[in-house]
Amino acid sequence: MAHKIISKQQLSNDVFTAEIEAPLVAAARQPGQFVIISISNEYSERIPLTIAGANPKKGTIQLIWQRVGKTTAELSDLNVGDTIANVAGPLGKATHLKKFGTVVCVGGGIGNAPLLPIATALKEQGNTIISILGARNKELIILEKEFAAISDELIVTTDDGSYGRKALVTEPLKEVCQRNPKPDQAYAIGPAIMMKFCCEVTKQFAVPTEVSLNTIMIDGTGMCGGCRIEYDGKPKFVCVDGPEFDGHKVNFDLMMKRLGAYKNSEQKEHEKYKTHHCKIGLDKK
Repeated sequence: MAHKIISKQQLSNDVFTAEIEAPLVAAARQPGQFVIISISNEYSERIPLTIAGANPKKGTIQLIWQRVGKTTAELSDLNVGDTIANVAGPLGKATHLKKFGTVVCVGGGIGNAPLLPIATALKEQGNTIISILGARNKELIILEKEFAAISDELIVTTDDGSYGRKALVTEPLKEVCQRNPKPDQAYAIGPAIMMKFCCEVTKQFAVPTEVSLNTIMIDGTGMCGGCRIEYDGKPKFVCVDGPEFDGHKVNFDLMMKRLGAYKNSEQKEHEKYKTHHCKIGLDKK
């Protein structure tokens, strides 16, 4: 079954969102879960993408991705009306939702995409939501309006001060944790280095913190072992044991080393995709 692209929008320089026909996934999806997609056929690369939203009545899901490798580049080049060959899911454990009280949700860059459905669901549970969104500059801030609609307080930061407050997200996070009363729960999703330092802040104030480690996933089914992390001193697989974990128990240094192992291959495949090659060999001398 092919999955049609119903709508598509570019959110920033290399970040895109699309509404995709996937009625079975839309009906079953819960916040925190993801899908595995392949663009054209059974030989296409399979990649995991977090479900940023779902409309069961329309039978559609919302995907948000960043153009970084070959398959995300291919996906970025598709248009409304085009189809994706396979969308498998929902996969992964759903977010544990309940009324905590006050929850601070910290998103970094593309991490705002998986964070939004979690923050929305937490708001629906009756929690007070404090959202902190950060990026390198104004152009990379995404989903600000959507967070504003469900947040009791919204703080936006940029590294260069081009928009909002000039600061890293850890600065306002520390200030929020110093309040009396302090937050009852925190969620942090973004680059691994950002999540690491957010967890170091919240640990000082004994604020329980969940992180989503979806960026390290590859196969998404637990078979490849590429998403293995050290959690509370023991091995875990992000795709089947997560993707959400207690951030105070994650070995982020080891995770970042593992992430770095894929960067060169990812960049090479992206460059090959951008370079045109004649399929019948006319460009060969």
